[in-house]
Formats: sequence, C-alpha cells, structure tokens
Amino acid sequence: MANGKKPDFCTECRRRTEYELMKAVSKETIREKEYKFVYTTAICKECGQEMDIPGLLDINMKERDEQYRALEGIISMEDIKRLLDIYHIGKAPLSLALGFGEVTVARYLDGQMPSKDYSDIMKRALCSPEYMKGLLNKNKCKMGETAYKKAVKAADELEDLFRISDKMRAVIAYLFEQMQEVTPLALQKLLYFIQGIHMALFDAAFFPEDCYAWQHGPVYEKVYALFRDFKYNPIDDDRFVLFTRKKQELPNDGKKVVDLVVKSFGGYSGKALEIITHSEKPWLDARRGCGDKEPSHVVIPKEDIKEYFKEVAGKYGIDSEEHLNRYIDEKLRRA
Repeated sequence: MANGKKPDFCTECRRRTEYELMKAVSKETIREKEYKFVYTTAICKECGQEMDIPGLLDINMKERDEQYRALEGIISMEDIKRLLDIYHIGKAPLSLALGFGEVTVARYLDGQMPSKDYSDIMKRALCSPEYMKGLLNKNKCKMGETAYKKAVKAADELEDLFRISDKMRAVIAYLFEQMQEVTPLALQKLLYFIQGIHMALFDAAFFPEDCYAWQHGPVYEKVYALFRDFKYNPIDDDRFVLFTRKKQELPNDGKKVVDLVVKSFGGYSGKALEIITHSEKPWLDARRGCGDKEPSHVVIPKEDIKEYFKEVAGKYGIDSEEHLNRYIDEKLRRA
C-alpha cells in the first residue's frame, strides 16, 4: 500500500490528492454481539473525506481478523505457525497430533477461523511441551513415525529448556515484553539487579534460583543454559514464545521492580552491566581467592545480595529511576 506521500485519486475532489493514514473506530455486530474495531483509513488532505487506496482493504481485513481473535481469545495465525516451527512438524502431522482432521491446520493458515475449543487446544500446545507430548503419544498411531519422533524430540528439548521456576519465567517474559532486545549477558545482569532491588524493597527474594559468581559476573545457571546458543547476540527464537505466556503471572510489586531496572540498568549494554557487578561486594566476596579468568561455582548468598542492595538503598535510594541512574553513573565513572 502507498505510504501517504504519493498522491492518489480522491473521488470527492475528482483528482489526485495527498492523503494521511489515520485510525478510525467502527462498530460491527457479529452473531448478535457488538464489537469495536480500529481500522486504518486514508484521509484526503484537501477535502477530509476517506479515500480508497490500493492495498488498504487487505490491511483492514487483517486488522479486523487480528482484533476479533484477540477479543475472543482465538489463537493468531502467527502462533499457529510457531507451533509448526517449535515442534518441527508439518501441517498435516500437526493436525493429526492435535486430534483434528488432516487438513484442519492448513485451512487455518489459509485464513479460516478456528473454533474456540480447537483454538484452546493449539494455545495450550504452544504453551506447554508436556501437554503437547501427551497429545503426540495419544495420537501416535495416526502420524507417520518420522514426524512423531521429530515432534517428541522437540517437545523433550523444550521441557528441558523450561526447567526454571514460574517466578523466574514470569520475570523473563516481562523483560522480553518491555525491552526491544536483550542479550544473554545483559539478561543475566538484569535478573541479578531485579533480585537485589526486590529483596531490598520488599525483604524477600523475587525468585528461588541461586546466583553464581562466574568470571563475567553474577549468573543464573539454568537461565544461562536456556540462552547460551545466542552468545553475544540478542535473544530471538520462536521457542521462547512460551515465556510470553507467563507475563500475566508477575505480581504488581514485581512489575514495579522490573520497570525500575529496565528504565535504569536496561539502558546499558551487557558489558557495561558486567563492569558494574565486578565492582559490587556480593560478587567480589564470592570470587575471593579466584583468578580473573578462573571458573567458579560459588553461590552468591541471597543474604549478601539483599544486604548490599539495602546499603545501596540507604546511600542512593533505589525506589526511582533517577536514584538508580545516580548509582550507575558513579559505578561506571569509578570503573
């Protein structure tokens, strides 16, 4: 579709005019239920009337489809595609594994709307490798052996990937939602700061995982195992769509802490965050006796983390972005 800079024909003005893309709300009744949909419209800059721009109808249909699915809790086409990707399975085998007719998933990807029951099955399969593996075993006889084995292997790998606590999973999900990109190194340090600030503010650990004093700073080992393949690159993998389904589990106090950390520490690279942690007492104490490049499997005690960040709170304050940025600036200046 044109981007609004190139003129197009306005039926009201009877000539080519420039236009502006805007949003408009439209009410529509579907099966005796009223909905409000937000559509993209093209408004003539000369007369203010709507214009019929090539490609706009397709965009409107897509907007309506996405909004209707969201309002009714129907799985999106993108998530159906993710199911295929994360379980390394084709459309027909996936249909059979889920207990549907052989061409059902193909029809959904062509635009047919799933029923709520079928949608819920697909959404649950996307969120739970354990549930998906149960369906695969239940419907094994309907599938080809190769497709079954590939899908079960993918489900097993996903189960291994997500052996972290629900609270840690919820924190990571919320971080992924709030940040445009995050590398494995930055993620580790953000989790450490979130844990410390939460303990200082609320006198309790946010998540149960232990933090280890590794060479490059504090590390949560199970989280490291999840994302190590990304190395120094931003984390981007369809398998981690499962995390986004956990963001609603984050309590309000937790969101407050994550928001504080994202708005302060989240503006720095993983390497800068590593420099900060290398100057902090909990990591230094746990690394005592270790060489700069020496591996270590020593746990940084949660009490040490809490005590340190309570001291930071007393000196700088940690209940606002401004206070945390003051702490960060001083740490980096002294590095």
